[in-house]
Amino acid sequence: MLWAISRVAGPNFAAMREKGLQTHLDYLHSQKKILVVSGATLTDDGKEVVGSLLIVNVGSRAEAKAFVDNDPFQKAGMFTNVTITRMRKGQWNPEAADGA
Repeated sequence: MLWAISRVAGPNFAAMREKGLQTHLDYLHSQKKILVVSGATLTDDGKEVVGSLLIVNVGSRAEAKAFVDNDPFQKAGMFTNVTITRMRKGQWNPEAADGA
């Protein structure tokens, strides 16, 4: 099952990001068997992070929640809101993201 995880960055996100970035990236890499796509969500001008979007392929909401709860950024309290939504794959065109 696919699960979309949307998170809203907290007011301290920018200040804390650099300090914990490598640990966060290492965690995401360790989860590559379930992580379909991940990335920061940005302001329209692309200058500020406003949150993140992750899509994972796991068997339950509990597994999706465990994935996000174990992210070092999440553990550090860098997000104010997390929404986990089950989804189904409608279109799959990863080439469309090339160069994004």
